[in-house]
Parts: sequence; structure tokens; C-alpha cells
Amino acid sequence: QVQLVESGGGLVQAGGSLRLSCAVSGRIVEIYAMGWFRQAPGKEREFLAGIKWSDSETIYPGSVKGRFTIFKDHNIKNTMLLQIDSLKPEDTAVYYCAAGRALVNYPEAYDQWGQGTQVTVSS
Repeated sequence: QVQLVESGGGLVQAGGSLRLSCAVSGRIVEIYAMGWFRQAPGKEREFLAGIKWSDSETIYPGSVKGRFTIFKDHNIKNTMLLQIDSLKPEDTAVYYCAAGRALVNYPEAYDQWGQGTQVTVSS
């Protein structure tokens, strides 16, 4: 079992940046990949970025490439980050980190989920 705790959400103005953090604990040796997703009210859960835990290989959907960056924190062990730049009001959602069995873009491959952190972007 792996425990995931997100932090770093909040209220930001459009055009600003935000860095979300996901603290990982538990059976970390079982993690193959991690991902960031978001879900806005009334919408499907959306994949934002994924990273292979062993070598930091990353994947992104075309819709967010360039504004979202996933990486492991080199200062704090077992922490994954999501840098979001040029925030837009449509980025408002609950953001989740997840741990899974494959480096893919669909949520069904991710077994463990954090509780989420709210990001609200004002115009």
C-alpha cells in the first residue's frame, strides 16, 4: 500500500504559476509510475502528466504540454511535483496525484490516489 498526500493548491490569478506537491509514503518499491490528474465539477477526470518512478521518464497529453511539468523533488525525498504555468480560469479543478502499474494516460491503471488539492484560478 502506498499513501499519497497532495498539497500546494490555492487561489491564484490567471497568468500566474503554481507548484503542487505529492508526498509519497508506504511501499514505494511497488511504484512503477505516478501521475497527476484533475477533475472539474461535472467533468471527467483528466490526465495531466505521468512519470516513471525509476528513471523519471515523462509523458504528457498534447492539450497541456508546455504548461505542465512533472518531476521528482530533488530536495525532498519521495516527493513528486507538478509545476503549472500560465494558469487559466479553466484550470480550476481538484488536482490528484496517483501511483500505478504503468506509465499511461488513463486513470484505470493507477491504483492509489491522494485526497486531492483544490486549485482555483481567478480571471
